[in-house]
Amino acid sequence: MFATSLTSIGRCVRMAGVALLVAAGFGGTAIAQSYPTRPIEMIVTWGPGGGADVTGRMLARLIEPELKVSIPVENVAGATGMTGLMKLINGQPEGYQVAIVTADSYGLLAAPGQRWSMKDVIPVAVLTQQRSGYFVKEDSPFKTWTDVEKAAAKSALKVGLTGLGSPEDVATATIAKRKNLKLTSVPYAKPGERYAALLGGHTDLLYEQAGDLKSFIQGKQLRPILFLAKERAAPFENVQTSKDVGLDLVVDQFRTLTIKAGTPPDRVKLLADKIAKATASAEYKKYLVEQWADPKSVLIGDAAVSYITREIEALAKLMK
Repeated sequence: MFATSLTSIGRCVRMAGVALLVAAGFGGTAIAQSYPTRPIEMIVTWGPGGGADVTGRMLARLIEPELKVSIPVENVAGATGMTGLMKLINGQPEGYQVAIVTADSYGLLAAPGQRWSMKDVIPVAVLTQQRSGYFVKEDSPFKTWTDVEKAAAKSALKVGLTGLGSPEDVATATIAKRKNLKLTSVPYAKPGERYAALLGGHTDLLYEQAGDLKSFIQGKQLRPILFLAKERAAPFENVQTSKDVGLDLVVDQFRTLTIKAGTPPDRVKLLADKIAKATASAEYKKYLVEQWADPKSVLIGDAAVSYITREIEALAKLMK
């Protein structure tokens, strides 16, 4: 079943890649000067205040002067980002709607039976790549991941995360199975709800990216306890990684600018060009550093499609 799913994904990705290659073949003189002539709506598929929201609003601000139209942002949260994504997919392929779609939603394609596929969208760019992991309250009795494992071996611990079926849900289930732990996923569509649940004691752990919790970490409210990564990295050299605790498990978060498939190639190329220019700016590079993101996060066009495909395939292998 998974082999069939991966074959389908590969076929859809090749179709998206062809569209992007066609777009790349357009010269500057071929780009229609009539686009854009009105505001471009940016759908953020998660609630306000989270990393997807912040990334989307920054990008909108940086490319508005280049496109010479406004880019209003609308948060459409729910169903692991699918509520907002389906609004994009059900819209018109004219280039006047774009969406910030994250690894949480793309990761759903690792399982069969989804309402959508890669043939429905064109990932124009990967905007951020960040390591993910588990966080606890600053005053939590869990000082190391070993403490978590000891507690979860005896009684269930609740883990706040974005949605069921998401990469973080799959990662949590994988850890629970490999380590024989009782970890229960509790989904929250809005970032603020996830954070409040942990701070209020309604969950025991939070799955998130450090950059999204920077104010809580610096304010001594939350702290990381495990990153799903192979190596430790600044400024968290003292925090264990999945490799440290005997887990061959790396799950990164990524955020993309995605558009509906069928959008005219010249418009896709124009957006890709403006995004490439904006993300190469000193301001955006500074943003990546401040978010503890990979400084080489940004991928445009076919590079973005290939990266997303690999992430989906890796997650599908985990789900086996």
